[in-house]
Amino acid sequence: MAESGKRAGSASAGIVVFRRNPDRGTGPGGVEILLVHPGGPFWANKDIHGWSIPKGEFDPDTESGEAAAVREFGEEIGRPPPEGPLRPLEPFRAGRKTISAWLVEGDLDADAIESNSFEMEWPPQSGRTQSFPEVDRAGWFGLADAETKLHKGQLPLCRLIVVALTEDSAENNAKNNAYNNAENNAKNQ
Repeated sequence: MAESGKRAGSASAGIVVFRRNPDRGTGPGGVEILLVHPGGPFWANKDIHGWSIPKGEFDPDTESGEAAAVREFGEEIGRPPPEGPLRPLEPFRAGRKTISAWLVEGDLDADAIESNSFEMEWPPQSGRTQSFPEVDRAGWFGLADAETKLHKGQLPLCRLIVVALTEDSAENNAKNNAYNNAENNAKNQ
């Protein structure tokens, strides 16, 4: 908490689902990432820099970032994240908000999402309350396209994904080289 009693900034957590699609994806191994478009009237006509990863705010004093990311994914997509290890990416700041994200490889039908909804007065000052989906659509985007779709504050995700997948690739290459060297040594003995 800040000295004034207000939180200095908020915390947000989300999951980046990626899949390898060499025909459409970009980056290491032809990567595509799953992005969601916020529902509601404010975002209805915003496409460029209007998308996000499935994520939401949480209180780090009462919930872990990873648990919040899994919860938010379920709320926005309508199902749990794909099975597999959740790899933490380096947290980053977007304005006053700290975003923590976890990377997982998987695939799902972006057209089959079932988002939670929220209510708000709409139109403003009308006294009428309407219900809107938290997420009105989802889609798979190569990293180059994701840079034009993601909210500007989330653009560091693209670099963090490339770094994480490049590290994975380098680690796998080192393991393969060690295996091949051991196999060759065994053949030569």
